[in-house]
Amino acid sequence: MEDVAASGALNEGIAKFYDESSGLWESIWGDHMHHGYYDPASAASIADHRAAQIRMIEETLRFAGVSDDPMKKPRKIVDVGCGIGGSSRFLAKKLGAQVQGISLSPVQVKRAQDLAEAEGLADKVSFQVADALQQPFADGQFDLVWSMESGEHMPDKAKFVSELKRVAAPGGTIIIVTWCHRDLSSSEVQLKPDEISLLNRICSAYYLPKWCSSADYLSILKSFSLLDIKMEDWSENVAPFWGAVIRSAFTWRGITSLLRTGWKSIKGALVMPLMVSGYNKGLIKFAIISCRKPE
Repeated sequence: MEDVAASGALNEGIAKFYDESSGLWESIWGDHMHHGYYDPASAASIADHRAAQIRMIEETLRFAGVSDDPMKKPRKIVDVGCGIGGSSRFLAKKLGAQVQGISLSPVQVKRAQDLAEAEGLADKVSFQVADALQQPFADGQFDLVWSMESGEHMPDKAKFVSELKRVAAPGGTIIIVTWCHRDLSSSEVQLKPDEISLLNRICSAYYLPKWCSSADYLSILKSFSLLDIKMEDWSENVAPFWGAVIRSAFTWRGITSLLRTGWKSIKGALVMPLMVSGYNKGLIKFAIISCRKPE
């Protein structure tokens, strides 16, 4: 599979993509730049997409067993790949924690800080431009290490996990919510050619390196001796999301905004149906993984 990291320009491409597209996303979808979590049996759940994005955060905390008990809740959190800080601000308000967010995009970091100040959270949350593979934090600093849909951008998944573990406090919780490809069967050595082709087209538009499976992530986590490793496939719970994004992009407002935003955003919009196709074929999986750093 083509590895866009080989060009040496992956981080620059990611930064420019989000510099260009984040304002468009915020104007249509608000400040949470991630999937929503839906109850497939509930029409009300499927209709309210912004509520589903909040539910994604709440369900993620529940899955990982993050307590809001004053004696047990995390006091210091890092939001790895923070976007415009939606998760950071939510976690700071819900848990009363100090939150630091990092992103490769200067535009996202500036917007995240402005929103934090507007919401009276400047003393609780802060943001900086930084690479998730070389985080500017001391070892063992955070009770909760939060990565909501940033792992798919990491060209070296082992280095990514290594950094998440490094900055986690002893006993701290690590959460990775990410896109993966399907697990390979015992008789397979790689994905099928048509599957590789589909993922390569998505990679080109969204500045993604080579995809991995949730099984690959589990192997990496075990290799770092992380504890209480749990994983679930939430593909069914996020299934309505990309259809909703496509519908919002191809309204008159969405189209005019795309034209003003630039080619990178237009290119991203044009491959959104491939994400739907990938989910429908069982090729693309939406995985949540949590674990704990040894004491």
